[in-house]
Amino acid sequence: MRKLVGWLGGLAALGLVGFLVVTDPAFHRVLFGIGLPLPAAPPDLANGRAMFFAGGCASCHATPGHADRLRLGGGLALHSPFGTFHAPNLSPHPADGIGGWTLDQFIRAMREGVAPDGRHYYPAFPYASYQRMGAKDLADLFAFLKSLAPVAGRAPEHALAFPFQIRRLVGGWKLLYLDGRVFVPDPGRSAAWNRGAYLVEGPGHCAECHSPRDALGGIVQARRYAGGPDPENPRKTVPNITPHRDGIGDWSKGDHAQFLKTGESPAFVTAGGSMASVIRNMAELSDDDRAAMAEFLVTLPPIAGKLQPAR
Repeated sequence: MRKLVGWLGGLAALGLVGFLVVTDPAFHRVLFGIGLPLPAAPPDLANGRAMFFAGGCASCHATPGHADRLRLGGGLALHSPFGTFHAPNLSPHPADGIGGWTLDQFIRAMREGVAPDGRHYYPAFPYASYQRMGAKDLADLFAFLKSLAPVAGRAPEHALAFPFQIRRLVGGWKLLYLDGRVFVPDPGRSAAWNRGAYLVEGPGHCAECHSPRDALGGIVQARRYAGGPDPENPRKTVPNITPHRDGIGDWSKGDHAQFLKTGESPAFVTAGGSMASVIRNMAELSDDDRAAMAEFLVTLPPIAGKLQPAR
């Protein structure tokens, strides 16, 4: 009996050590080699602004109820099956925002989901998509954010159900859904298609809303872009945007580009809800970037099926 207890105790200790190792943020950097060399070129604020709007930063981090979308005081409540998340202050305030951050800390947050104090960020922050971004674009984005006005005040703490408030568990989530790979252009595709793929898959993080998720909150890759539950209202769904008749199969490249600029579909239906904010962001991009996104979107694998709203 003493030997059995000893063995069980040893296994429990080994399991605890294994848990602490694999959920340590440093473990993922070693495992995937996620770290990127910092760019030597000076930042390009115009490109940083484009990455800001492509990434939808204002949609979550702008101060709720404030007319200025560049006032990034945070505080927006993001409801989910796991509880309510609150978007943090993203302004360059030295204490309440990211004013005291280094570029390396910013890149690590965006690509690895790790805070400067070493804690995991929850994946309500879509770093699983932002990990596709290159260091130069991230450096330009960081410089643009630093050029904005600092905003005092911190967002409320997240209100999550047990056990999701245990941040260490996010390390296990990352093992399943984070791979650390930067976007690699397809040499068999045009420059426009690759630009569109980068914007959609990376900063645009379109799949984060337009895909169903599994029980752990990870994207179901087999149905990527085929629609999912509406995060604002579980009784509604986010549409299938694949080129299938159950999605938007009859949309042309021009239809896509026009929708991203104005929010008006070929059927003259105007985007509402959170998509209205996305359109406000996309409207700030160049015509070439919207056309590139359209070039990529029309080549998505068509996936059948329309999700039914949750009862």
